[in-house]
Amino acid sequence: MGNIDTSFLKGCKMARVKKISVRALLGVMIVVLIGCTQTKVKRVGMVIGIKPEKIAEYKKLHADSYSGVRDLLNKYNMHNFSIYLHEIDGKCYEFGYYEYTGNDYEGDMAKLAAEPRNKKWLSICDPMQIPLKGYKSWAQMEEVYYND
Repeated sequence: MGNIDTSFLKGCKMARVKKISVRALLGVMIVVLIGCTQTKVKRVGMVIGIKPEKIAEYKKLHADSYSGVRDLLNKYNMHNFSIYLHEIDGKCYEFGYYEYTGNDYEGDMAKLAAEPRNKKWLSICDPMQIPLKGYKSWAQMEEVYYND
């Protein structure tokens, strides 16, 4: 029996190591690309006045049992939508907050505004509210701090 040439086996091992290295590199690249392409969340805070005599009706419209336009908010990438009420110096105000997760904020807001059911919803809710001076509806607020 003669000597066995092991150079072929060494070549196979190297090819396998190279395949594993290439796969690992591709995996890392995919993770990096996914991380780079994830949509940045746009946090929106807004404020508007509300007529005191309309608060009970407004709360009823926004109760958990009434779906309103919730599906449309999700459809147009508006998530974690919350509305809070507070009285300041005898006037009632609403503070709204949501997170936008889409890629075209203006486009999505225009599409939402064009939805017939949203138009109907706003025709009910808008007369209950009192926009701040200089605004026609909710006034968007400037974010000055965020802790992730």
